Amino acid sequence: MKLKTITMEWTGDSLVLIDQRRLPFEEVYVTCADYRCVALAIKEMVVRGAPAIGAASAFGYVLGVKELLKKSYSYDQVLSQIRSIREVLERTRPTAVNLFWALERMEKKLMEHGKYEGLLKVVEEEALKIAKEDIEINKAIGQNGAQLLQDGFTVLTHCNAGALATVDYGTALGVLRAAKEQGKRIKVFADETRPYLQGARLTAWELMRDGFDVTLISDNMSGWVMKQGKIDAVVVGADRIASNGDVANKIGTYMVAVLAKRHGVPFYVAAPMSTLDLSIESGNNIPIEERSHEEVTNCGGRRIAPNNVNVYNPAFDVTDHELVSAIITEKGIVYPPYKENLKKLFEE
Repeated sequence: MKLKTITMEWTGDSLVLIDQRRLPFEEVYVTCADYRCVALAIKEMVVRGAPAIGAASAFGYVLGVKELLKKSYSYDQVLSQIRSIREVLERTRPTAVNLFWALERMEKKLMEHGKYEGLLKVVEEEALKIAKEDIEINKAIGQNGAQLLQDGFTVLTHCNAGALATVDYGTALGVLRAAKEQGKRIKVFADETRPYLQGARLTAWELMRDGFDVTLISDNMSGWVMKQGKIDAVVVGADRIASNGDVANKIGTYMVAVLAKRHGVPFYVAAPMSTLDLSIESGNNIPIEERSHEEVTNCGGRRIAPNNVNVYNPAFDVTDHELVSAIITEKGIVYPPYKENLKKLFEE
């Protein structure tokens, strides 16, 4: 049972990840043969993007089960030990809900199986199912979202919500890909997305490989290009969406949404159903990860700020639902009021 995409490869014995920290200059791969390596890869952003993190954690869970079975543990011992392995994986990135969703799904499958025999096969099949479903879900999101983009549109996107942020195809970039596949001429403005530069390093690289007309801008140019009338729509991804439609996404998304509202530009969020967290009432309840200060004080391995300067480096922000024009999912496009319509989508 194998899987191979631009983002990850499951060989049956290991998870191979493209090291996104090294792009666009080098295509280097990290091979993880145990769950600890997968956890570190998620934490250190070898792999990133909510759907990709979810799938990677599922394969990390498989490697954890595999390690336990090698020790000749009983089924009850596996159940006891797997919880600590799950906790190691969960502690890597607190904001992306797909991580917790995938691990919950893996544990549910393990519990349903209920016996030692065939356990590894069952969890491996579930991880592969999660990964393959993600590709189909992204394509469905793309098809749904493409109808919002007209021929000749120029779209602004923030961070990277493409094939590299998922198992393949992408959410926000999946919308652009689907529109292009329909024959629509789509131009893209990608902002750089400081401090980790996912837009500059990853989105621009992905879109250029796919033949898009893409223009890179710095983060503080987005308002000006909107004021000049250069942007017809904004499409971004999401790491967690609260029940009221508040959206946690890469830091800087809120700023783009405010500017889009000011300039009358529609602001769309493309995300799978697994990103919706109806247990959370609003964005105020979403945990926000703070990352290393060196990501802000350094750039390209070189320090750019004074020594001992105070630094605040939240990896995500929350965009209020009032700023979101629509949420694009694999089940359809959701419009305000989000509290009622997101709940209705789950019920359907």
